[in-house]
Amino acid sequence: MKKDTLENRMSMANHRFKIPDAKLLTGSVTGKFPIVLDGGRTVIFISDKSKESETRLKYELRRGNGVMPHSEKK
Repeated sequence: MKKDTLENRMSMANHRFKIPDAKLLTGSVTGKFPIVLDGGRTVIFISDKSKESETRLKYELRRGNGVMPHSEKK
């Protein structure tokens, strides 16, 4: 068995597997859609454009007290 030294760990011959692109893109907004909330104060990025309305609803429910502003009782 070879010595476990820093030089052996850093050698390119010891790196057999490629790092997945998903790990390299952590925090990236590439391929995501922005949703602007609170008049531009909050921006949320989602990967599925069809879930925009659901995301807006969840944000409003979490932000407030659970009651949507347009669903006030009369």
